[in-house]
Amino acid sequence: MSNRYNGTVKWFNNDKGFGFIQLEDNSKDIFVHYTEINNRGYGKSSLTDGQKVTFNIGVNQKGEQATSVEAL
Repeated sequence: MSNRYNGTVKWFNNDKGFGFIQLEDNSKDIFVHYTEINNRGYGKSSLTDGQKVTFNIGVNQKGEQATSVEAL
């Protein structure tokens, strides 16, 4: 099982569908794309600035990315 991390949404652009999550220990910011947000509603997944989240960290061609993001 992958490690889960906690963090806070630093900013998220709803129009572009991406943003950054700051790790709980403030060590770094992790990129997040809307396709990795597990939302229980309908429509395009979104996050709110300052929102607390839990997530995994994966690696893609551009570096680290938050995966399986869930609001707390």
